[in-house]
Amino acid sequence: MERGSLLSQFAEVTDRPDYEIDVARAAMLLAAAEYPNLNVERELFTFQRLAGAISSKFLDDDDPLYCVNVISEHLFDNMGFRGDEDNYYDPRNSYLNQVIERRTGIPITLAVVYMEVGRRLKVPLLGIGMPGHFLVRHREIENLYIDTFNGGILLSEEECREILSDRTLGDLDWSSDLLKPVLNREIVARMIRNLKAIYMTDQDFVRALTVSEFALALDPHSAMDRRDRGIVHYQLGHSAEALDDLVYYLDLAPNGPDVEGVHALIAELRSFLDD
Repeated sequence: MERGSLLSQFAEVTDRPDYEIDVARAAMLLAAAEYPNLNVERELFTFQRLAGAISSKFLDDDDPLYCVNVISEHLFDNMGFRGDEDNYYDPRNSYLNQVIERRTGIPITLAVVYMEVGRRLKVPLLGIGMPGHFLVRHREIENLYIDTFNGGILLSEEECREILSDRTLGDLDWSSDLLKPVLNREIVARMIRNLKAIYMTDQDFVRALTVSEFALALDPHSAMDRRDRGIVHYQLGHSAEALDDLVYYLDLAPNGPDVEGVHALIAELRSFLDD
């Protein structure tokens, strides 16, 4: 499927009220840009198969803790899903189709798998966007958090605080607000940001450009994403496109912290294009 068609479908999936956003479908469309032979519908049906394998264990009035324990046992003990501690920044850990195939991922993609299975079993789960370590919570259990990266273990708020302190080396002050549920749109945005950061770090600007276009399909008015796409265009030698994006960025964020550097890039691009 061509990238333009994928972007159009992605925009259609995400340009709706948050509760209607199909996170898994949006993630699979993002993956299809990297894996052009991907059958999105077939991949999405995998979640139904995962849920169907344990559906007979659920009743409408099951205890919430029982529900999450059954899902965790199936995904992590039986199916072997796990966090990739050895190659955390492998891009495959951020593409949902690869997470399903390899049964390996990072916190947010494993959380999406968990929540999608739960949704098909009518278990109400919430994504918890703690910085650096995405978690899951049952809607009816407020003080226990599911760590999908570590085999579905249950964490207290204090344990979450310890994890955050370890991951940020104590640089981020703790607040219970860090354990608030996040919107579906933010889950999709966070998956895109992870991939963009990986590709920018690796200087894989071709792939960074593709991911940047998905970011702007999700939020066309994002100043940061417009700036980032402009920088990627600049690195790829797309001078006119880079100039358009960077000028647009300054219009959106004239007092941003990096405007001096952006002005310098714009001057360089205009000089080059005027020659």
